[in-house]
Amino acid sequence: MRAVVQRVDRAQVRVAGEIVADMESGLLALVGVAPGDTASEAESLARKIVNLRVFEDEDGLINDSLIDQGGSLGVVSQFTLMADCRKGRRPSFGSAAPAREAEPLVEALAAAARRTGVPVVTGQFGASMSVELVNAGPLTLLLDTGGVF
Repeated sequence: MRAVVQRVDRAQVRVAGEIVADMESGLLALVGVAPGDTASEAESLARKIVNLRVFEDEDGLINDSLIDQGGSLGVVSQFTLMADCRKGRRPSFGSAAPAREAEPLVEALAAAARRTGVPVVTGQFGASMSVELVNAGPLTLLLDTGGVF
């Protein structure tokens, strides 16, 4: 699994003009799933995200996690994160898991994050979504359960 995690002041997801997710400060995770990814990886990635020390503590040092800060997590599926752009100009999406495999893993990641007590909002799997966010910092991280990043 792969995630682009952004620290945000706020974020909102719309589908067909309707708001499906709305959050204040926290982290927004765009999540891609590869064939062969597992529920265990989804759980591990969720724990990693909610425990990332990317927020300022009371001394102004980047020491606090999402759990420490009491922020929210937005989870949005994004199969394009698995794109291979090494050849030519047209990305290949053959490295993305089919929807029937990917959707349960994105849901498992969100569920695992909820179990930590973090408020979680999600996009709509498979929909064409408009994601609006205010990146705080900016702070953007790439995570990959395969150890690429």
